[in-house]
Amino acid sequence: MDRARRGGGDVDTLTNWRERLISKTTRPTLVTTYKYWLWLGFLVVITGNGGLQYWRQWQDGLYVTDMRDRISWGLYITAFVFFIGISHAGTLISAILRATKASWRAPVTRIAEFITVAALLIGASFVILDMGRPERILNVYRFGRWQSPIMWDVMAITTYLTASTIYLFAPMIPDLALYRDRLADKVGAVRNFIYRTLALDWNGSPKQHKLLGKSITIMMLIIIPIAVSVHTVVSWIFSMTLRAGWNTSIFGVLFVAGAIFSGVATLIIIMAILRRIYRWEEYLTEKHFVYLGYLLAAFGAFMVYVNINEYLTEGFNLEEAGVFAFRQLFLEDFAFMFWFYILGGLLGPVVLMLIPKTRTIAGVVVAAILVDVAMFFERYFIVVTGLRVPLMPYEPANYGPTFVEWSIFAAGLAAFCLLITVAIKIFPMFAVWEMTEEHEAAISGTHAGEASVVAGAGVAEAGTSMEYSSDAGGQVEGGGS
Repeated sequence: MDRARRGGGDVDTLTNWRERLISKTTRPTLVTTYKYWLWLGFLVVITGNGGLQYWRQWQDGLYVTDMRDRISWGLYITAFVFFIGISHAGTLISAILRATKASWRAPVTRIAEFITVAALLIGASFVILDMGRPERILNVYRFGRWQSPIMWDVMAITTYLTASTIYLFAPMIPDLALYRDRLADKVGAVRNFIYRTLALDWNGSPKQHKLLGKSITIMMLIIIPIAVSVHTVVSWIFSMTLRAGWNTSIFGVLFVAGAIFSGVATLIIIMAILRRIYRWEEYLTEKHFVYLGYLLAAFGAFMVYVNINEYLTEGFNLEEAGVFAFRQLFLEDFAFMFWFYILGGLLGPVVLMLIPKTRTIAGVVVAAILVDVAMFFERYFIVVTGLRVPLMPYEPANYGPTFVEWSIFAAGLAAFCLLITVAIKIFPMFAVWEMTEEHEAAISGTHAGEASVVAGAGVAEAGTSMEYSSDAGGQVEGGGS
């Protein structure tokens, strides 16, 4: 009787928990405050200013930037590498967490997958922004040479964006069906059409769940090598040259590790913002931040190891160009960026996660901010310092982004935030069905543990009674004799 009552309570608790989760998930879609419109307006203004500055660049050419013949890449390519890097926040991290069956992954994966798609769209656009004649981008597909790493990069990013979109969409189908059924009379015709179309007639049958599980598993296995290949190929654009500072075989490892590193940091920052705004403390708990903080610290330590390998081996056989590259990094023009990257961006997160007092949500967010700033610095000095090394006996060129470049870069950041902001109003940011399954499994595991404890106590009691009976029997026998 107690067991039945307890089981009924579990069902009731799970039902209430799910309804509360649905309410919290749909709240951004149903409730729009004036703060949301102010934030949206601010992002539109920044993006619009970037559009105006790009129109000026289109009219006057790349002369309005500080890029010239000797330093032909600058802030735009830095932004391209940075955004492609943080795109690893979602698909790769989400796939790894699914593959390892991490029980805490469900509240994190959907946000991470949205970051991936948004970052890829913005990152790829910076390649077009860097071109003096952007309409010629189609020539890459028409006349591209497969011997060129640039061609490999274009194909890798296109494949990654396609796969990431599918990987975002497939696990979202049950939640889109939930929105279709729950919000039909609460949202407008456009969003109703989106939910009806994208839900693909989902009704939650066992057959559909089985097919969905298979498709997610297949995409998970496909997406990991694609994601690794993307940033490896990005690194090859630099390392397959004869320039000092770029011509190194370790760039592939450095770029992939740095991408995951900055991706985890971006995920932490966005999680913290959404948690604060929408009161998602029950679902994005301290455990999620601390676990991601451990991942951040682990990659920070690995990045230290990779950087030691890169600079130590190169430093032992320096040529004249290498001496110049090292001096501008360690002592001269880019010393502040470099040492902030090493001390603040790589060692900082490790130290913060080692100290128990800073192993908190605030400490993890601080570590994530340090990482993102440091990784942007790293991308910048990799791009610029390699081109700054003189190839002939002349004075090194200098480069500093102009107002046009900073405006377009700020527009890229704003457009990234804008995509996330708009997505929150339309799509579910939590995987409700996965989180419900995870919570149900946790409850079942808890009660299974309780049952085993009770059973163990029963066995112990039975053993004690048997012992007592046998002792009593021995005493009776002794008394009789």
